[in-house]
Amino acid sequence: MAEGRSFIGVFDSGFGGLTVHQTLTKALPQYGFAYLGDHAHAPYGERSFADIKDLTARAMEQMFALGCGLIVIACNTASAVALRWLQQHWLPEQDRWRGRNILGIIVPTIEAATGLPWADKPGLEFSAHLVADVKSLGIFGTRATVESQTYPVEIHKRRADIAVFQQSCPELAGAIEAGAADPDLRPLIRGYVDSLLRQTDGLWPDRLILACTHYPLVAHLFREFLPESVPLILQPDIVAARLADYLKRHPGYVEPDHDPVRRYFSTGAIEETLPLVRTFWGGDLPFARLA
Repeated sequence: MAEGRSFIGVFDSGFGGLTVHQTLTKALPQYGFAYLGDHAHAPYGERSFADIKDLTARAMEQMFALGCGLIVIACNTASAVALRWLQQHWLPEQDRWRGRNILGIIVPTIEAATGLPWADKPGLEFSAHLVADVKSLGIFGTRATVESQTYPVEIHKRRADIAVFQQSCPELAGAIEAGAADPDLRPLIRGYVDSLLRQTDGLWPDRLILACTHYPLVAHLFREFLPESVPLILQPDIVAARLADYLKRHPGYVEPDHDPVRRYFSTGAIEETLPLVRTFWGGDLPFARLA
């Protein structure tokens, strides 16, 4: 495996990260990318925090060894539970991987949800529907993402006045990963939406965040039960815009390439992954097994 820094890595517990990965490759065609799905252990959302940290750290080690100079954890659960620990404790102790970095997808999502950048970033702009005043946010996520409290804590660092309502969707990511059809997913999603409304006494939050990279595939089902006036915040486009901005400000992690390579890895059985790859990507991808 390569020791250099040839790729931007994209990691997810399963297929959900492909929704982000596809947008990243379109937004940044000049870069090589390596995708890793930990399908052998997916989904992460119902695992213990200790398991999530251990599995994510193992994946980071694998991806750095593949030649990734910068890794985007395109998984809300892993970002919520493991990212800060990885950045502040795990990575600084890894002498072999000095000069590399790990990013998540929660910060850019919160920037968009609150209309406020994390720091002074010249030229950073948000779509018009994301800069209007907001007093409440609803969040749909996995059990582990919700229990981590990462979204409310980080949102309140930016906007202490925003009311945050979280709704765990414990079966949804697994059902999507297993290829469940819309008629089977629709009652699940209706139940989660109804549960969120019970928290808000029937009042719709100003914006709703689909805080799992699997959920953009079923955004149309969420939309069936939401008023048109309530914006749905989807992560792929937001993350792509923020990563492009990050690379302009931090160009040393990975270099552009005139002939960029794209590689795809899975810890699961490849023959079992191919039908679902078509669902998440819209076509076949050359996945290789990574033990």
